[in-house]
Amino acid sequence: MLRYQLFPRSVGLTERLKEIITCFEVVYEDIKSPENTLNSNGVLQKLRPYLERINFTIESGKLRGEKIPVPVLFGLNNQIDKYFDADGLSKDGTIVLEVEAGRAVVNFQFLKDIFQACMMHGVEYLILGVRNNYRGGDDFQKVHAFLETLYISSRLTLPIKGVVLIGY
Repeated sequence: MLRYQLFPRSVGLTERLKEIITCFEVVYEDIKSPENTLNSNGVLQKLRPYLERINFTIESGKLRGEKIPVPVLFGLNNQIDKYFDADGLSKDGTIVLEVEAGRAVVNFQFLKDIFQACMMHGVEYLILGVRNNYRGGDDFQKVHAFLETLYISSRLTLPIKGVVLIGY
């Protein structure tokens, strides 16, 4: 089943965040793990029409011009000095989407996604999609436990309003 959790757990989902979760629910049968073995681009392709309807831009490929650069640092004359690429971005730039397939936990890609979202200018929320089951492991639960520890310990405070973890 589709699983999701907003961190911190002390606040509820906004209507905007619920719309994004609904997009995952609509395509769940096509992306659920372990039955489907789509890579992250395959999952994004299934989600694309629904996310675009709610004003998201979704990357179309891995080449320059197909990715979505989100500013991190600005230089002279407001030129972008540094940016990170995102899988998806709301039109207003406040919600960034990252969908991971096999590398979410194995390569700690979820940590890189969290770091990059925190550095992106204007981003308030990270939507992080991970497989429920990858090679017999529960990636959703592993990332959930990490985020739970991060938010409960309060030793590190993230500069974004929240992270929505979605397990597909």
